[in-house]
Amino acid sequence: MSRRGALPRTLTLLGRAGRAVHWYTTSLLGDHDYARYVAHVERVHPGTDPGSEAEYWRARHAEQDAHPGARCC
Repeated sequence: MSRRGALPRTLTLLGRAGRAVHWYTTSLLGDHDYARYVAHVERVHPGTDPGSEAEYWRARHAEQDAHPGARCC
């Protein structure tokens, strides 16, 4: 491989790695949960208003506080 072709390949690999890390952290933190919830409501309960994102997170946190399950804290 020529030295000239190594830099673009390295940048491409770094870009992919960065996108993978971003996807993993946002998935881990739940950034996509509301979008998945809206898709579920539209698919399973058509015509039902899924509510706002703020309402979703309030209800989700209230449920977790009421039923902590196997959390450490």
